[in-house]
Amino acid sequence: MAHEITDEFVASLHASSDSARAVARNAVAHAGVEPVAFDRAKVVATPTVVSHKVDDWKVTSQKKSGRCWLFSSLNLLRSTARTHLGLKDFEFSQNYVLFWDKFERANFFLTDIIATAKTEELDGRLLQFLLGDVLSDGGQWDMAVSLYLKHGLVPKVAMPETESSGHTAPMNARLKVVLRRTALELRSLVEAGASEEEILEVKEAALADVWRILVICLGEPPASFEWEWRDDKGEFHRDGVLTPREFYERYVDVDLTQYVCLVDDPRVEHPKGHTLTVDHMGNVVGGRPILYVNTPVEQIREITASILASGRAVWFGADCGQQSDRASGLFVEGLYDFDNLFGVDFSTSKEQRVNTGESAMNHAMLFTGVDIDEEGNARRFRVENSWGEEPGEKGFFTMDAAWFDANVFEVAVHVDDLPAELRAVITEEPLHLPAWDPMGALA
Repeated sequence: MAHEITDEFVASLHASSDSARAVARNAVAHAGVEPVAFDRAKVVATPTVVSHKVDDWKVTSQKKSGRCWLFSSLNLLRSTARTHLGLKDFEFSQNYVLFWDKFERANFFLTDIIATAKTEELDGRLLQFLLGDVLSDGGQWDMAVSLYLKHGLVPKVAMPETESSGHTAPMNARLKVVLRRTALELRSLVEAGASEEEILEVKEAALADVWRILVICLGEPPASFEWEWRDDKGEFHRDGVLTPREFYERYVDVDLTQYVCLVDDPRVEHPKGHTLTVDHMGNVVGGRPILYVNTPVEQIREITASILASGRAVWFGADCGQQSDRASGLFVEGLYDFDNLFGVDFSTSKEQRVNTGESAMNHAMLFTGVDIDEEGNARRFRVENSWGEEPGEKGFFTMDAAWFDANVFEVAVHVDDLPAELRAVITEEPLHLPAWDPMGALA
């Protein structure tokens, strides 16, 4: 059914104008939508203090890059490294893991291109998705674990930030050209019946180009380094020459193989209490597979609060673009009263937002505190972001429980923190979601 917009309909809209609309129009014309819709009462009603606080350190800054998943996972790991080293503000090198993620992901992409050359059309949805999302900065918890287990970690002084690590777009643009061109060449070789050796030769030549670009932009990752430091008490320490794997094993002291991701996939066709995975998502060939346990968000919130109350931080992924304010550092449901500003009902369910592309997890952060009331209810959460010290409370944000339920999608927790019914499903065969599914949006 097709109907044009008529002059009569437009005239009726003009006639429906009222004084409230005029006031709103003038305010928005002067200040913009969000400042006018901002509900100051919500700010006053959301204290930033919490009953259980884990952090006593400074935040980090990912700058103009999409490395939130790496920063937040490293922020979790450095909580134990701080204790071993006696350095409150110790940082791992985020540049080091960025280098290995880009290099491993290039190999993962080209391997996928070869594997799909005979089964997928170039203009099909899968190939167009893979080619359109080449070497993005984003990633998932399991992808970070694959990097750390294979390549280890180094302190920031062993491979410091560069202009390109904090502003990845120009570097990524060059890498994409190399990989997209090579993808076409590899597909042609496979279709022509080339030998495995011929295909591998082209692939490795492309990877050599990727390595060269990465070294020029990020520096060369150290195979070993001399580790010495002065702790917060002023005492000098020397640990000799270490490889990144040795450094990781000595100072991290966290068994990442025992962590699992709980997600809230609100779509009714994906039942709770079962596992999910996203096809073609990953970075390390032969690395840790992506695995989610679909869990009610209320249960995710309770598990998260319990872990925080025990003194441990929690990695999570959320849609940070919904009802949030960077300057005040607030994630509060209803922070912007768009309904009353426009006189329009904007209410949607989490399932509706996921199904229509309105919402998906797009940022990873770290929970470092929780406020639990006298009845044992988690009311607010303290969040360590990776946007530097300018926003919020020196870089820390505050989230209310309603925002958690509406916009948090994923947490990574130790299997020992799971109830028996969730532990029991970890080994089941997961439901496979397509590469473009919203549950893969963070990567």
